Amino acid sequence: MRTTVGIIGAGPAGLLLARLLHNAGIDSVVLESRDRAYVERRQRAGILEQGTVDVLREAGAGERMDREGLRHDGIELRFARRRHRVDFPALTGGRSVMVYAQTEVCKDLIALQLKEGGPLLFETEALAVEGADTERPRVRFRREGVEDVLECDYVVGCDGYWGVARSAVPDGHTFERTYPFSWLGILADVAPSHDELVYARHDRGFALLSMRSPSVSRLYLQVPADTDADSWSDERIWDELERRFETDDDWSLRRGPITQKSVTPMRSYVHEPMRHGRLFLAGDAAHIVPPTGAKGLNLAVGDVVTFARALTHRTATGSDDLLDAYSATCLRRVWQAERFSYDMTTLLHTAPGATPFEDRLQLARLDRIASSRAAETDLAEAYTGFPIG
Repeated sequence: MRTTVGIIGAGPAGLLLARLLHNAGIDSVVLESRDRAYVERRQRAGILEQGTVDVLREAGAGERMDREGLRHDGIELRFARRRHRVDFPALTGGRSVMVYAQTEVCKDLIALQLKEGGPLLFETEALAVEGADTERPRVRFRREGVEDVLECDYVVGCDGYWGVARSAVPDGHTFERTYPFSWLGILADVAPSHDELVYARHDRGFALLSMRSPSVSRLYLQVPADTDADSWSDERIWDELERRFETDDDWSLRRGPITQKSVTPMRSYVHEPMRHGRLFLAGDAAHIVPPTGAKGLNLAVGDVVTFARALTHRTATGSDDLLDAYSATCLRRVWQAERFSYDMTTLLHTAPGATPFEDRLQLARLDRIASSRAAETDLAEAYTGFPIG
């Protein structure tokens, strides 16, 4: 089997890249180890930056998102029983974000790829990337128990931290931070208790109120890193959320049946460079951020847009300049997102063993955002998204 671009992984990054290449007249093959049903139901991110929304629309994948997604023009910061709303459009020249789950993005892109695009091979395990430093890299894969080879001009690894693409990069540097706490996340069949996301800093720990739809709430609690989700009863979860979201007004938390519980570890990771020869890393294969800043999916989109532009430029001009700049271009955005995610995490979470001095610094930082348009604008610009490319 032969193609121009071999894409490993059918998450949103790999699927969007295939769509962008198809629209540019460049052929690709997508290899995905899981079946279609798994890809379309795995719960991940749910906040799309303005740039991601724009890219999906331009790619022809925005129709259902615009119909069913929830545009949000701000977030609420909650601390010391106070509430402060950050107005995105007023601070960023009109930018906003969209609440639209990664599962739905994948469904839309899969449908387009199967209808219009090149091969999308589910239940196909990539075994190795070979010859990345040559002009003819190859992906060895196994499908229906039979090994085969996909010959390519380029390989893009969108297969995550544990995938074969990252392990095929022989050198480079890694930068990593593991946080001493996790998130206990729930899905609940109840209408959201607020019409925008609420980020709450509390002495008992962080809490986040989010949503998946007008009738499904997504909420998170900061918990110790070794927490077992099953050790928390539904009643205990709701009671703790109520404590951490408490305010001095008459706001109240709606409760409902919890349909899913999970624990998400908190870590930061960057691999430099994001390229080896004709192998390019994208998304979690190259970088991971804690979910506090809602950056993971959006960074992956930035990566594949940058690659697609670079390859389209090469096809049109014969110049490798943009491909050669891929890693440096992506990493500028990656490190800004890492910085913002770190800032949001340390601003809102209670670290084990934190001193009263550190607690007061957190409150002072939140007070600064609530009272300074400059500080508030910095948060709003970062949250709605850094420029792609």
